[in-house]
Amino acid sequence: MRKPSSDAPPEDLPQDRRGDLSPRGPGLTGARLTGAGLTGTGLTGAEAARRLRAEGPNALPRPKPRGAVRLVLDVLQEPMLSLLLAGGAIYLLLGDRAEGAILLVFAGLSVGLTVVQEARTERVLEALRDLTSPRALVIRDGQRRRIAGQDLVRGDLIVLAEGDRVPADAQLQPGAELTLDESLLTGEAVPVRKTAARATARVFSGTLVVGGSAEARVTATGPASEIGRIGTSLALLDPETPHLQRQMRGLVLGFALIGGAVSLGVVALYGLTRGGDWLQALLAGIAVGMSMLPEEFPMVLAVFMAMGAWRISKAGVLTRRASAIETLGAASVLCTDKTGTLTENRMTIASLQLADGRAWDADAALAPAFQGLAQAGTRASAPAPFDPMEAAFHRLSPLGAGKLIRSYPLGPELLAMTQVWRQGDAVTAYAKGAPEAIAALCGLAPETLRAQVDRLAATGQRVLAVAQAETGAAALPARQSGFAFRFLGLVGLIDPLRASVPQAMATCKTAGIRVIMITGDHPATAEAIARLAGLGDHRAITGDDLDGMTDPALRQALAGAAVFARIRPEQKLRIVQALKAGGAIVAMTGDGVNDAPSLKAAHIGVAMGGRGTDVAREAAAIVLLTDDFGAIVRTIALGRRIYDNLRKAMSFILAVHVPIAGLALLPLILGTPLLFGPLHIALLEMIIDPVCALVFEAEEEEAGLMARPPRPVAEPLFSGPTILWSLTQGVVAFAAVAAIYLAAPQFGMAEAQTRALSFAALVMTILALILVNRVRAASLLSALSRRNRALGVILAAVTTVLALVLGGAQIRALFGFELPPPVALAVPLAAGAAVLVLLEALKALWARFGPARPAPAAG
Repeated sequence: MRKPSSDAPPEDLPQDRRGDLSPRGPGLTGARLTGAGLTGTGLTGAEAARRLRAEGPNALPRPKPRGAVRLVLDVLQEPMLSLLLAGGAIYLLLGDRAEGAILLVFAGLSVGLTVVQEARTERVLEALRDLTSPRALVIRDGQRRRIAGQDLVRGDLIVLAEGDRVPADAQLQPGAELTLDESLLTGEAVPVRKTAARATARVFSGTLVVGGSAEARVTATGPASEIGRIGTSLALLDPETPHLQRQMRGLVLGFALIGGAVSLGVVALYGLTRGGDWLQALLAGIAVGMSMLPEEFPMVLAVFMAMGAWRISKAGVLTRRASAIETLGAASVLCTDKTGTLTENRMTIASLQLADGRAWDADAALAPAFQGLAQAGTRASAPAPFDPMEAAFHRLSPLGAGKLIRSYPLGPELLAMTQVWRQGDAVTAYAKGAPEAIAALCGLAPETLRAQVDRLAATGQRVLAVAQAETGAAALPARQSGFAFRFLGLVGLIDPLRASVPQAMATCKTAGIRVIMITGDHPATAEAIARLAGLGDHRAITGDDLDGMTDPALRQALAGAAVFARIRPEQKLRIVQALKAGGAIVAMTGDGVNDAPSLKAAHIGVAMGGRGTDVAREAAAIVLLTDDFGAIVRTIALGRRIYDNLRKAMSFILAVHVPIAGLALLPLILGTPLLFGPLHIALLEMIIDPVCALVFEAEEEEAGLMARPPRPVAEPLFSGPTILWSLTQGVVAFAAVAAIYLAAPQFGMAEAQTRALSFAALVMTILALILVNRVRAASLLSALSRRNRALGVILAAVTTVLALVLGGAQIRALFGFELPPPVALAVPLAAGAAVLVLLEALKALWARFGPARPAPAAG
């Protein structure tokens, strides 16, 4: 294994790649680098836009989206389409050209609808891919701004920090120093140190910054980058098949086997008992198979997952894994950090306290003694701050003259950072960090500062300590502890609580979701913010406390804990594992490199989109664009709504296939002529598909959605009570239509009139089942008063189609219908109304006395 090299190219790159690492392309070498379109600190916006148009986005080639022909071929593999095509072919063999043509037209319509829906889903997913593309911190027009990685162009000046994925090939700027994981290119896990000491010091797209920060000039993007030229793609590992998808496959397979067996039995029974008319027997078998096959299940799941992800994205949250949507509604514990999530991440310095005890607050003028403390804090920060706390130091005391000659970054073993500055002939080290860390660097006992720190932290301030040491530039120590630091004082920073947090906290309590705050702040600060946020009075468990606990002791402590302070990122993983061991469904927020294990381990990893690192975003299931705690709670509510509506759609599908299958089998059992053939079943499928995919997906959330406890994550989509309620609905609808079918001949109606009346009654009962399944509450008025634009469109379309089928003489003939007497046309409406009223009454009784609530959202 080779040792890390400061600026050598990766050795595992192809031989013809290693010798050509100079910046490529016009305008990027020599004097041209500062030519037209470039400011002293980056490209101008106009020049960047021009280059983006000329050279294309910074993205690797994606697989071509499925075209219309590919979509059609994929759709033709669906069993329902095969049955439709087979039915049409048999009608043509029987000489019924009109019926065969209509059935083939229905097959074409089904293909068209499915292709349109698939194309819509692909457009949604493509938009989501664009939204979730890696982001880059770039300097343009002299301003730092966060942009989509695909918008980078050659010549852009980017800012890299620990935890970032390098968004494009780039040349490090003078004075830069980084440590990178280049295993994506080289296959070696040993980090590589990069400096700008040589002109060939380049960083490569897709590699990971594991230490340091730097500015770099983009030299190649997209396919022109090393990763693009080698042909490697950044692809996530295939995720585990979601729980819902596994259930759906099992359900469809089960129904297909049952339907296939029944269809074969029908073919045999019909052929043997009706004179060996095997073509008619095949039509009967196809009709029964179509009536029993719930091919809507997988389509509805795909639509709900894609549209669910889109709805969540409009709430400022991006879904990276479909399984997160189904898990959101089951979340029982929400672990959140403080800064930027509960608070606004908008730091201001509220107080300064010198070593001698003198204090200053933000309402007073900054006296010279305090200016020295504030300036030391500024010099202990990054010269061009991005962190809100460091920006607060710069606002209070702007950086003076001097040259930064060495940086010592903050690390998990020492929560402090040091910057060494040369000012004239003097060389001074300035440190800032956690009070206990600075106390250790200054040789003070931690108890020396505890009372002062606690007093400031109790008011919700985040407290930092500042120190400095005079030194010589010739022999700087390897570690911060090598300086002879002198304690200067304490700095209190305030970060206002987000306005949405108290209400979001109250919502979580009502919804049965525990909130646990995990922060690296001082315990007193964490406790104060917890009180303001509405978490209540809790003693913070510290990282040191955690280290002293066994796993059983931690699980016991978690039963009543709500605040963790001075927690290191790696300790978050232990908290997540302990919560999971206790049976909780855990959502965990994080933003740093070391947060990735806990985000991956949580059932729902939530990465911060604004301040989070690429590594955190890659490990997470969802990404917050606003870094707002309220957005997490809104997302959980959306997850519950999506899952609720999905179960309503599935329950409707199961219920509606009962009368369809029953009416296809009933004539065979009674020895009467077939009531419905493949043509009629196909028309019904044209009604059912858009209903379950559009109406239920657009349904508003239930009243009291966030007043329910979280559902068990392993709860089956179709539990026993849910299946029983769906079958009950189906049997009631079947009984209503069967009664009309059996009674119509007694009133002198012909076979074609009976068929028309029964078909109209079945359509009306299907509409009744829609209304029954829209809401969990046993109230017809609540269902009718809910807004759902898709429902209005579907009802209008269904009634129009039914009117055309019954009203047009030629269409009636194709379907084997005859118009019943005018007075009989009220019977289907009465049947639909009776089914609706009876099921609403049964719903009320079931809710009161049954084993579980009947609505699909329960189970």
